[in-house]
Order: sequence, then C-alpha cells, then structure tokens
Amino acid sequence: MPRLLIVLAALALSACTPLLVQHPLSPPTAFSGPRLEDDAVVSFDGARLGLKHWDPVGEPWAVIVGVHGMNDYSNAFHLAAPWWASQGVATYAYDQRGFGRSPERGVWAGEGLMTEDLRTVTALVRRKFPHAIIAVAGESMGGAVAAVAFASDRPPAADRLILMSPAVWGWKEQPLPNKTLLWFAANFTAGKVYEPPRWLTSKIKPTDNREELIAMGRDPQMIWGARSDALYGLVSLMSDASDAVGRASVPTFYLHGAHDQIIPKAAAYRAAAHLKPADRSANYAKGYHLLMRDHEGPIVWADVLAFIRDPQGPLPSGAPAIPHSPAQGAEIARASGAL
Repeated sequence: MPRLLIVLAALALSACTPLLVQHPLSPPTAFSGPRLEDDAVVSFDGARLGLKHWDPVGEPWAVIVGVHGMNDYSNAFHLAAPWWASQGVATYAYDQRGFGRSPERGVWAGEGLMTEDLRTVTALVRRKFPHAIIAVAGESMGGAVAAVAFASDRPPAADRLILMSPAVWGWKEQPLPNKTLLWFAANFTAGKVYEPPRWLTSKIKPTDNREELIAMGRDPQMIWGARSDALYGLVSLMSDASDAVGRASVPTFYLHGAHDQIIPKAAAYRAAAHLKPADRSANYAKGYHLLMRDHEGPIVWADVLAFIRDPQGPLPSGAPAIPHSPAQGAEIARASGAL
C-alpha cells in the first residue's frame, strides 16, 4: 500500500498542481506608472518593491540589475556592489515580491509576476542609463527568474545575462520522496511554514564566510523557512529555469562553485551543458553557493566585471569552464559522485 500511494502521488504530480496563493494586483488608479525611487521600485502594477542601489562617482559605464535568491533580498549584493561602484559600475538590486521589504512577504508570487517585475526594473534602469551596458545578474532563485525571463518572447532589455549558482534543481532531478511529500504538503497544508531542522542547517554551508552568515542570521529582512506552496512554486520555477538556460539571445555567463551544497552538481551541470558555444561559464574550485559572499568573492566580482566589459575576453580568475555539451556534463557529474 505505501508503494501504491507513492506511485499515485507521482502520477498526480504530472497532472495536477496545487492552488498557489496569488499576489493581488494593485488597482490601475493607484499609481502613475512604473518608476525608480531612492529606496523602491514602483513596478508595472503599482506594487512597491524594495530597492538598494550603489552608484559610482560620475556616469556609470555599466549597470547591474541584481536579482536575489530565495528568502534573501537586495542586500545579497552589498559586498560586491561597492567594489563594482569603485570600478565605475552601478548596481540596482530590488526585493522580489514576497521577500525583503516588498509586498506579501513569505507568499510565492509566481513566475509571471516575478519575470514581469524583472522586465520592468530592467526597462527603468535602461531608461535611466541609456548609454550604459545593462547586465542582469541573478543569484540562485534570482538566476532562475532571470533565465526564464530571457528565454521568453519578451526578454528584459539588457545586454548581458549573469547566472550565479542558478537554481536549476527541478522536478526531473528531485527524488521521488521529495516530489511526493511536496505535492501533498502544497495541496493540503499550503499555508504552513516549514523550517529546515537544525541538524540539516548545521551540515549545509551556503558560504564559507562565517561572519556573513552570522550577519544574515541577525538581519530582520531575511526569511527563515518557507510555505509549502512556495516550495512547490520554487521547484516548478527551477524546472523551467533548467530548460531555459542557453536560450537567451544575449551573452550569458554561468557561475558555479565546486562546493555548492544547495544545488546538486548533477543538476547544475545538466543546465550548464545547454549553454550556447559563445556563452561563458566558470567553475570555482573553492566556491560555495553564495559566490558573491564567499571569502574568495572578490575573484568572482572581478570575473563578472570582466565579462560585462568583454564577454569573450579572459577571466581574471582563470577558472575553468563547465563543459558545454550534455554528454561531457553528465560524465563529469558522474565522476564527481553527483549522479
């Protein structure tokens, strides 16, 4: 009987999705159009999204639109952005819906709203800096949102796409017990918040920067735990992102840390294997999931800057590329014990 229940649940996964809580759209009369403010972005529907920006002295030659990861917020860029500013590059990072200072905190917004927000923010940045190179840099979940948006028929108005440890651990790579439990939880306890057990969090290191982890733990804007329907939505987003990698029309840079304990190596390599021949990738031997916050983060910052300046130029780190063919990617993942 338990096996039968698992099989039935697996079949249900392919035919039914849970009813996710939807973010309400603001009334059309509630705002005068999308705009950038000092500490907020007014998006396409009037929603106010939290904003942090770091500007160089004088006009920037490039601007990075920063898209943070799950349960994080725009502060994810607080270490890299000041250095980029010292190099003449501005960073405009916003809090995605449901995170940080943005509306419906803790509630999953869905791909449609999240990608439309990215299009809106990028268009506003393009309007503000018409002569600058515009690059979208997404970390983890933010990388998934960016990958999906750039693969759509309405990609953001940017010149570069940077995927930092993108969340690409979709349904295909999820073990059957994960799929089954998540489906039941999302359907029957959609609003319940689940927090990872301490024994698990003590074993998983998102970064080797202990001081930064402590600061994140004390930051009231961070979210710890997630609703079951949000987790379901995240895995669905990761599935779409895995399929979307390599479909952007702009130069793409895929960054991966060899010590990433959040996104399994097999999933990361499978997605990276779909990059176009002209796209770039880097595999950092000492890197973890939060590459910008690692102790070797400055190496990553410099590589990102070099790619923005010249997508085909050398990377200061000299980090090796991830294989760009599915066969090579699977072979390396298998050799590393990831498959």
